[in-house]
Amino acid sequence: MTDRPATLRCDRLTARLGDREVLRDVTLDLDARTTAIIGDNGSGKSTFARLAAGLVRRASGGLRVLGLDPERDAADLRRRVALVLSNPDAQIVMPTVAEDVALSLRSLRLPREERGHRVAAALERFGLEALADRPAHDLSGGQKQLLALCGAFVRAPDLVVADEPTASLDARNARVVADHLLADTGHALVLVTHDLALARRCERAVLFQDGGVAASGIAADVVDLYERALAC
Repeated sequence: MTDRPATLRCDRLTARLGDREVLRDVTLDLDARTTAIIGDNGSGKSTFARLAAGLVRRASGGLRVLGLDPERDAADLRRRVALVLSNPDAQIVMPTVAEDVALSLRSLRLPREERGHRVAAALERFGLEALADRPAHDLSGGQKQLLALCGAFVRAPDLVVADEPTASLDARNARVVADHLLADTGHALVLVTHDLALARRCERAVLFQDGGVAASGIAADVVDLYERALAC
C-alpha cells in the first residue's frame, strides 16, 4: 500500500475556451501509472491535458494533480509535472542540444557540476550525447522529439503529460518515443493519443466525447469500445 496522492482527481470539472465550453462535469480519479486519453478531435482531450499541466484554468469544479491545486500550487506543480507536445519545435528554445536540456534545470538552481552531470546523463539516456553541441533546430524530427523528452525527463518529474507526442513521427521514431514515455522510471504518464495501439500499451484509458467522459477503465476495454463506435 502507498499513501501517495492520486495522479489526477477531478470532480465536476468544467473548462471554457473563450465563450465555448470544452469540458463539462468531468469526474475522474486516475491512479494508474500510465493512462491514455483518447477520443475524436474536439472532444476535449488536449484541454484536459493542459489542465493537468497547469496551462489552462478551470471554469468550475475541483481539480487536484499529484494532490496539488494547479492554481493555488502552481509553482510546486511546475516543478513536478513535465509537458511534452506533438510539435517539439514549440519546446526547443536554446541554440544547442545540451543548452536546451540544461535550460530545464535552471529553476532548480543546482551547482554547476551537478547540473552538468544530470545533462550528460540525460543526453546519454536518450541517445543524444553525440549531438550535444549540435544546433538544436538542425535535428531531424525524431531527434527533436527525443530532445523534448530529454528536457522533460532531466528534471525527474513525478508526472509527464504528453499531448500527441508521436503524431508527426515515422513508425520507428514513434516506437522509440513511446518506449521512453512508458518505461517505469518513477513517473506517472497521462498520454493523449490517436494511436490506439499505443493507447492499448497503457494500463488505463479514458474516452472523451463532446467534452465529457464517455468511458474509463482498463485500456484495452476502453479502446475496444471506441473502435466499435468508430465502426458504426
